[in-house]
Amino acid sequence: MNTKNYLKFNLVVLTAFAMLLSACKKDRVETVYEREVVTKGIYVLNEGTMGSGNSSISYYDLDKKTVVADFYQQVNGSKLGETANDLKIYGSKMYCVVSGIQGEAKSFVDVMDAATAKTIKRISFNNVIEGRLPKDITFYKNKAYVSSYDGTISRIDTTTLNIDGQLQLMNGTENAGGLEGAAIANGKLYVNNSVHPSYPNSLKDKVTVIDLATFTKTKDITVTLNPVRIAVAANGDLLVVSWGNFGNIAASLQKISTVTDAVTGTYTPNANALAIGQNAAYLSTGWGTEVISFNVGTGTAGASFVKGPVTLGSVNGITVNPLDQSVVVADAVSYGNSTSKTYVLDKDGNLKYSFDTGTTPKTAAFNYRTRFISNN
Repeated sequence: MNTKNYLKFNLVVLTAFAMLLSACKKDRVETVYEREVVTKGIYVLNEGTMGSGNSSISYYDLDKKTVVADFYQQVNGSKLGETANDLKIYGSKMYCVVSGIQGEAKSFVDVMDAATAKTIKRISFNNVIEGRLPKDITFYKNKAYVSSYDGTISRIDTTTLNIDGQLQLMNGTENAGGLEGAAIANGKLYVNNSVHPSYPNSLKDKVTVIDLATFTKTKDITVTLNPVRIAVAANGDLLVVSWGNFGNIAASLQKISTVTDAVTGTYTPNANALAIGQNAAYLSTGWGTEVISFNVGTGTAGASFVKGPVTLGSVNGITVNPLDQSVVVADAVSYGNSTSKTYVLDKDGNLKYSFDTGTTPKTAAFNYRTRFISNN
């Protein structure tokens, strides 16, 4: 083959090859992946029984469908502590409030890696001889706010994990006490002042309002005696559960506007546990044997929320998963049981699954992961 014909032949071959490549590109389908966040596992805080030092954190793995009753001890090689009361995740860290016991220096906030439950730091809430008995933790603009039975509100920097501010509530010239649940809305911290036998100067029937910009008290809102639980709704309203005195002052559920800082409604459910999701609130009633829904906007209570084969013994806590609005119900069964039950319900009250936990389960926190799904 002469040079001219050889070049012509190569040109034909290259042209055909280029056409083939072009056809292949047109036939090839690009794979596109969508990012999805899912719940990987559920941490459940178990209070334990007072004086036994048996608080724990259980962990349920959704993929494996397995539970570790004392996951905290498995990860950290030590017990969690005495009378733990709150567990929340903020950013990449999980915070556990361990109250301790009256007259002993066993109070702290345990800060863990949220993905593993490995302790990063234990923040002491003790003085020389006894603890401040911290009770509840909530977050705002990279700060954590902890209410304590001794009447103090402590502010923790979530980067340095140091306490950088403390506010002592007062009743006249005396230190107040008996602080319980806390919630944040509209740049303000709302803290319940309960009836507590060890703190006779507690404000007893007040929700205290703290301006977070200045970290100062602005007012007290009068509610039913002995406010304990508090939660904020999507519209900014607060729900407050007060227990009364178990005698001539009945328990109540009240709604507070965080715009006017005034009570706007009082309702009759005798509730214990309280949680608010995107569309509804959930309350345990009947001494913990029933969970009902409550419409925050209209102030109307629904019928029993739980459907299906679930028998509740003593509901001690309710948590709503913000990712899918599923409702986690922590059932102590009866006080002091070494094995309790946690039920996970969908937003309509149908049972999704359940698992065993430790003594006196209370609140849940959620471990998420990201997965990628092909759309082809």
